[in-house]
Amino acid sequence: MCSMPSAEEISVYHDRPEQPERPDVRPTRRDSVAASGSELIGGPAGRWAWRGSSGWLTPVRVVALVAIGMFALGMVQKLPCYNWAWFRGASSQYTHACYSDIPHLYVGRGFSEGLIPYFDRLPGDMQYLEYPVLTGLFMQVASWLDLAGGSVQHREQMYWLVNAGMLMICTAVIAVCVTRTHRRRPWDALLVALAPAFALTATINWDLLAVALTAAAMLMWSRGRALAFGILIGLATAAKLYPVLLLGPLLLLCWRAGKWREFAAAALGAAGAWLAVNLPVMLMAPEGWKKFYTFSQERQVDFGSFWLIITQRTGEPLEVDSVNTYATLLMILACAGIAALTLGAPRRPRFAQLAFLVVAAFIVTNKVYSPQYVLWLIPLAALARPRWRDFLIWQACEVMYFLGIWMYLAYTTSPKHQGLPPEGYQVAIALHLLGTLYLCAVVVRDILMPERDGVRQDGSDDPSGGVLDGADDVFVLGRGAHPPRHAAHAVEGPRVDWGTPPSQGSGETQQSG
Repeated sequence: MCSMPSAEEISVYHDRPEQPERPDVRPTRRDSVAASGSELIGGPAGRWAWRGSSGWLTPVRVVALVAIGMFALGMVQKLPCYNWAWFRGASSQYTHACYSDIPHLYVGRGFSEGLIPYFDRLPGDMQYLEYPVLTGLFMQVASWLDLAGGSVQHREQMYWLVNAGMLMICTAVIAVCVTRTHRRRPWDALLVALAPAFALTATINWDLLAVALTAAAMLMWSRGRALAFGILIGLATAAKLYPVLLLGPLLLLCWRAGKWREFAAAALGAAGAWLAVNLPVMLMAPEGWKKFYTFSQERQVDFGSFWLIITQRTGEPLEVDSVNTYATLLMILACAGIAALTLGAPRRPRFAQLAFLVVAAFIVTNKVYSPQYVLWLIPLAALARPRWRDFLIWQACEVMYFLGIWMYLAYTTSPKHQGLPPEGYQVAIALHLLGTLYLCAVVVRDILMPERDGVRQDGSDDPSGGVLDGADDVFVLGRGAHPPRHAAHAVEGPRVDWGTPPSQGSGETQQSG
């Protein structure tokens, strides 16, 4: 059913006195796990701690430095492969858990020979580069910056280093954008900076380019810049497919809030930016351009997916067309559930919550769940569910999977089958799928019980929502048209005003938990 605020309600809302500026939220004051972890550096800030904001070590700089430091530790973890394991048989790079696509594709995709992606045909089975255009450009620029001579091995090493330097810049961009997206919660970005799975998987592939563009897009939307958001999402989609999924939740949220003009600007910006990058290659090298899309369709069931568990447990290979169909149906069902949740929730969900859910649904239902796909989710998870306990549970599952996949590949490539057998690898897959689903479950709970949402407990509505933050609802379904029945008694604590006018006959505030 539709719910339109009355003129009296709108008047009451706009006549409210302006709220005083609230101080920044400090996780060590609200999160017991964060408080315990802070003991490593002296504990939470005390009563007499200096809280000036003019010093050099602002939250943005601290988070960026920590993220770069963790990225550097991830590079150190790759040293055994950099020094020798990439070049001495297959199993060594797996037993040391330091595999990366980057040095192998330097030769395998013709960069070592000066071939131009999408235009020059490659020898072997992979006729053209199987990456989106902007990622292909990123790879090409790195090959131009790699001026090292000498042996092929040395040039592969330098190519990885150049790419690592460029990906480190992407890491700094992600850290800054996530820190600034929630204005009053900058320290939540430490979840990204300190995420172990981020450091371990950052240089496996080129995913951080799309992640950085998506994080910048989220920042732009939080500042009310819909066109800039759309342009960045279009560029991100030109680097990796998943960012376009964010337009779906945004459509639903703008529908519920009646923000059609802003959504149109975002959608047009995304389409225009994507076309600006893709159209030249699409017209001049159509066969090379479409390789990414045909490869995605033709790709067999691969690592990390529940489809692989089914294949290994039954001993029967699954037809690619059947898996594509079933995976698409599952994704459609998941999106339908997210749509019902968005339009029927007692309070309009936050944009970051729905962005996390739709990307997680895409990954979980996909026929491949590569270890670096966790990078897509980490910034969204930090904005959607900034709780250290839940985040670390999920990260523990991802680290276990990170070790599991390399030990399984060591088992399959070692003549003596030393490593993790298929049964153990299936447990690792189930673990990281369950970890992702667990985080989805607590996000859904926060949406259904908004008084438990840590971001909203201080009276905030949707800090990453831009024009949606504090906006009135103009269209809701089912229980969304009524006050949440559990809110009055479920959790004790101060009453919270989310900044929107109440429905007639309902209480004006919700409780926090």
